[in-house]
Amino acid sequence: MIWVGLAVAGAIGAPSRYLLDGFIQQRTQRQWPLGTLVVNVSGSFLLGFLTGLLLYHAFPTDLEVVLGAGFCGSFTTFSTFTFEMARLAEEGAWRQAGAYAVLTVGVGLGAAALGLQAAGGL
Repeated sequence: MIWVGLAVAGAIGAPSRYLLDGFIQQRTQRQWPLGTLVVNVSGSFLLGFLTGLLLYHAFPTDLEVVLGAGFCGSFTTFSTFTFEMARLAEEGAWRQAGAYAVLTVGVGLGAAALGLQAAGGL
């Protein structure tokens, strides 16, 4: 049954990423991939929160796997992050590519830590 949950959660996560990324990129109309950054940071927060629920509040492991791996795994995107960073570098926007990499990793880790802390405080 967990496989069905993973498939359903993944089927919701991927289009959610597409819609949120598109919504942000349309409104900013920039070369810089703000939409993917927001998607990855918010997904990191959610995964940290789910992990905190599991660690501190006996959240069901199967549900954490379904939501964490299924939804968060399909919602966040390492491949698009890598592609967009490489695209910026190929276009000669080295500083933007570097800033994008540092922000994605740094803010993503911070968001995961905040999610973990938020769940612990419940």
